[in-house]
Amino acid sequence: MAMTGALPITLGLLALSVTVAGLHLAIRRGFRAPRVVEQADPARFGLPFRAVSIPTANGRHLFGWFVPSSLDGSAPAVALLHGWGGNAEMMLPLAAPLHRAGYGVLLFDARNHGRSDADSFSSMPRFAEDLDHALDWLARQPEVDPQVLIALGHSVGAAAVLLAASRRRDLAAVVSIAAFAHPRPMMRRYLDGARIPQWPLGAYINWYVQRVIGHRFDAIAPITSIRRILCPVLLVHGADDTTVPVANAHAIHAERGGEHVRLLVLPGDHESFDKAQGHFEELIGFLDDATRRGPRNLALSAANLS
Repeated sequence: MAMTGALPITLGLLALSVTVAGLHLAIRRGFRAPRVVEQADPARFGLPFRAVSIPTANGRHLFGWFVPSSLDGSAPAVALLHGWGGNAEMMLPLAAPLHRAGYGVLLFDARNHGRSDADSFSSMPRFAEDLDHALDWLARQPEVDPQVLIALGHSVGAAAVLLAASRRRDLAAVVSIAAFAHPRPMMRRYLDGARIPQWPLGAYINWYVQRVIGHRFDAIAPITSIRRILCPVLLVHGADDTTVPVANAHAIHAERGGEHVRLLVLPGDHESFDKAQGHFEELIGFLDDATRRGPRNLALSAANLS
């Protein structure tokens, strides 16, 4: 009788285990980054470059392109990090003006993106981890001045740049383009879009994601990271961004630890690098000022810079 009574319980626990395992698999698949492989390289912009392989965590390697400075000798260098589902090619519009201004440029794919190695999952902290390895690689290149390293990221890459900068003290400047302020509202938007109720399933998904990535959302949120960054920071955001509304940039800026953090709001949406082309002078001016390579030429208008 005892065996007979235990059988339904055993079957019930087995069914529950299968259900939970299936849910976990569905969550991982739902948050898997799409892989888009590059179709062009820096030569499309007339840039000199070499393809590189950068070792990162878990024995993986990152694919990248290194574009040396247009100047002779070791020069300041910028690591460019794409967003979720992006790749190095998508950051190429920023490489040409940086190269012309005398900066070395490293464009690379995060794990599970572009031509980089696959890994068990992607996350914003893993983007930051890959950025750390990319910056360390960049500092070892003979064409690069290791005392003048800069990190620039877009979207999830921008949030990762802020996270990495909050833990490093060797960066000369940081540029964050279209970063979200906190992961939780972004998760809420995703769940609402997928018609997943916030309670109890949404709450469980939030808990599970934090467990998998090994970080609490509050600890890695850009509004937390920005308080710990000591180098100059330029927050750039599109006024018409519907993917990550511009209120996110204002929220990050409000939590800054000093006036070394600036905010530039531009026309355009989440992906509008083309709109930023008219403001490359401001970007280069910010970097020149931060790295003390030129006169103070931050001609950022009072209407756009807070």
